[in-house]
Amino acid sequence: MTNPTIRFIRRGQVVTLVNVPPTRTLLEVLREDLGSTGTKEGCGEGDCGACTVVLGEAVEGRIEYRAINACIRLAHSIDGLALWTAEDLAVDPLIGPSAPKPSRADGAAGLHPVQEALVQCHGSQCGFCTPGFAMSLFGLYQTKAPGAPVTRDDAASALSGNLCRCTGYRPIVDAAVSMDRFPVQRVNEAELLTKLEHIKTIPRWGSADFDPDSIYMTPNDLPQLLALRRQHPEAQIVAGCTDVGLWVTKQHRDFAKVLDVTRVAELRRVERYPHHIAIGAAVTLADAFDALVADRPQLQSFAHRFAGLPVRNSGTLGGNVANGSPIGDSMPLLIALGANVVLMSQRQGKTRSRELPLEALYTGYRQNVMAADEVLAWIKVPLPEPAEFLRVYKISKRFEDDISAVCLAISLHREDGRMRRVSIGAGGVAATPARARQTEACLLGRAPDSAGFEAAAQVLQAEFEPITDMRASAAYRRELLGNLVRRFGLEIQGQTNTSIDTLVLEDLA
Repeated sequence: MTNPTIRFIRRGQVVTLVNVPPTRTLLEVLREDLGSTGTKEGCGEGDCGACTVVLGEAVEGRIEYRAINACIRLAHSIDGLALWTAEDLAVDPLIGPSAPKPSRADGAAGLHPVQEALVQCHGSQCGFCTPGFAMSLFGLYQTKAPGAPVTRDDAASALSGNLCRCTGYRPIVDAAVSMDRFPVQRVNEAELLTKLEHIKTIPRWGSADFDPDSIYMTPNDLPQLLALRRQHPEAQIVAGCTDVGLWVTKQHRDFAKVLDVTRVAELRRVERYPHHIAIGAAVTLADAFDALVADRPQLQSFAHRFAGLPVRNSGTLGGNVANGSPIGDSMPLLIALGANVVLMSQRQGKTRSRELPLEALYTGYRQNVMAADEVLAWIKVPLPEPAEFLRVYKISKRFEDDISAVCLAISLHREDGRMRRVSIGAGGVAATPARARQTEACLLGRAPDSAGFEAAAQVLQAEFEPITDMRASAAYRRELLGNLVRRFGLEIQGQTNTSIDTLVLEDLA
């Protein structure tokens, strides 16, 4: 087996790393191999944001910037990309105007607008989390149009994956909205694109373009992926690594071979058809939710709460679905929407595929029907119909950047004063993401009134046997299930004061 070279751009130069184990994280490489200790290790599970860095990728002639968690990102996954840490912002020759960067009045080296804003707004307290905040703000700085103001909502979204244990959010948000007050210092994308193109000429495997015996395999197209999966069914598939990364950092698991699907061109697309959209398994959670929200704007709040932005930037919808965690929030929603999954394989020289409802994918706790040579390729989501009424509820201890105790999604169509085509997905209440078929049957054909939803609430509470764990007791989960159905009933009848998102205190006076 061979170990591919990692090549990436940092501070305008090509960095080349050799003999990096397949499960070594980007944070370990930065801190231990490169001595870049400005990027901090906090939680080791993509939760606190202290390890946030920014990646840049060439996409259709432009640079796409994503703030990600280095602690659960495998180092080999950044091959061919650009990387920035907090230590790079003031010294990267690709950042800033062509003239020398301005020096501060106190004689210190010139800072990037992100850093200067944090200094001026007193955005650092103990300072441990500050590099991560700086990098999330740098990602926001680069994705906003030049000269466009940053709003407090923009800042809240960009910082959704960063925690400050000193509770210093207000000055950090102040810094975010102040970044455009300083001289513009943006990445020279034309030069960076040239450098990223040059990386492609540097072989990863000696003189070969691709080595099928590599310990870290990154196929570029679907036929190559299917062939590698057939040849190496024992390899651990990763698709963003927001779940597998925790197996590495928390369970100390090691994998002899890794098959990374995130470079497969066909699976990085969202395709639109007359009756559905097809989301490739390698589409990031951020882009997948953008596609879902485009058709169903009411999902915007849920998409934001799904996870912090760095997790959504790294994780993929296909990875979330294939992992099959009973507390994975995308599956209850997709079940309620009637989504199907497409599984693909290569057998006897032919590409084969099969399609099944998403809820039929799972057979037990983190177990599914996929054969050893199959991969999950697509998630097909029906387009909304005019009569659709959809709600998805995420209940967690923290409002955002937290794992659900219960996630419940309900979709139904009303016709002639009756409820038709009811579909309910539930998470956190069984060994797998589940469809609540008994509760669907209870609602089907009824009028959407309080009596019908009260009956459905009681059915749903009896349909599952949730467990007690660190997130919630079984009794609490059952109570939630019933109350969420009652809340759905109030909302479909036009009630608005049903959550803190819509609550108007004056209406309750």
